[in-house]
Amino acid sequence: MMNETNRSIRPSGTDSVEISLPPSKSYTNRALIAAALADGTSTLSNISLSDDSKFLLDGLTAFGVLIRPHGDDLIIEGTSGQLVVPQHPVYIGNAGTAMRFLASLAGLAPGDTCLNGDEQMQGRPMRELLEALGKAGVRSTSKDGYAPITIHGGKFRGGVVTVRGEISSQYVSSLLLAGPYATHTLTVGVKGELASLPYVDMTLHVMRTFGASVDVLDPRVFQVSNTDKYIGQTFTIESDASSATYFLAAAAITGRHVRVLNLSAESLQGDARFINTLEDMGCKVHRGENFIEANGGELLGIEVDMNEMPDCVPTLAVVAAFAHGPTTIHNIAHLRHKETDRLTALAKELTRIGAGVELFDDGMTIRPRALHNATIETYNDHRIAMSFAVAGLLVPGIIISNPACVSKSFPKFWEEFQKLELQE
Repeated sequence: MMNETNRSIRPSGTDSVEISLPPSKSYTNRALIAAALADGTSTLSNISLSDDSKFLLDGLTAFGVLIRPHGDDLIIEGTSGQLVVPQHPVYIGNAGTAMRFLASLAGLAPGDTCLNGDEQMQGRPMRELLEALGKAGVRSTSKDGYAPITIHGGKFRGGVVTVRGEISSQYVSSLLLAGPYATHTLTVGVKGELASLPYVDMTLHVMRTFGASVDVLDPRVFQVSNTDKYIGQTFTIESDASSATYFLAAAAITGRHVRVLNLSAESLQGDARFINTLEDMGCKVHRGENFIEANGGELLGIEVDMNEMPDCVPTLAVVAAFAHGPTTIHNIAHLRHKETDRLTALAKELTRIGAGVELFDDGMTIRPRALHNATIETYNDHRIAMSFAVAGLLVPGIIISNPACVSKSFPKFWEEFQKLELQE
């Protein structure tokens, strides 16, 4: 049962289910930026209806981008990089991708743009991106590197910039996406490790699809030509690999047979590789041309580097609580800068249901123990809510607080999740 504040999880039900995934918000948001800047009209099909994408759409409209629905598609009239300055502050809630992408885009608009978000967004770091934009000619003012931020746009000259990559790959993607409209070639060098590298690969895919020229000079140096601009395209968004993880995890711990549709294990989305991690733990999997299946198995704890799949960490941590032996997840310090400090939140909620957890600077070890009922605090974090819902399929009495927070990435999550539960 679900009300506005709580959602009780029912035990696992049917033996075999098929799950329809939402569109990828990561691909949607990248395509929206390219289409908004392009020369000509773009048609985006199968777009994400997540809160994050809606905030980005509202933001682009504030920059003068004409967007209209056409059936299930979106028609976007490109601006050829000629943006108007928003007349009012642009509010993006807790949509980190929208905040980061719009910061660089605002550098192209000839005037001052204020970007702000909710209380959680105001605690998410922006300093590294703002400093990199400064080296590219775009001045900004902020609250010590946090929102609200004012971008003093119109002088995005490009050149050589560097940015730390271990906090968020969104900084790199933001700079790259705006790069074709700089006054000079833009070269982005990444200092340190680049977190969540597959998301940058997705950015490069979208940019090239829309006609931009971007070269990878070495694994941490990207060069964007300012002569090849975006050209309007028809672009279909693929299903969201991150959303698939909860249902594949459910199959792994319950022994049920779950097939997620319209997703290939060969997707550029890094989270499509989560099935490999489940397989390493002992889950039985099958990879189809346009689907992925999981079907239980005897799960064993593993040691794994999840730097390139950070959004899968909450799901894996819950699965680990049902495995035989400890699981250690490392190289995920950047999870402390998500919608919440996700490492600390995971440790608290795993402990709340009875698991043993050792938390360290860049990761955690989960030790399976007898699990019990609890009300899960979600911290307004969609991934905490969806991951711990999976635990409730086997642990009676799991209640998810603030269940509506899933709308940030997967508005119809509960509608799909109930397919896994015992029917009333």
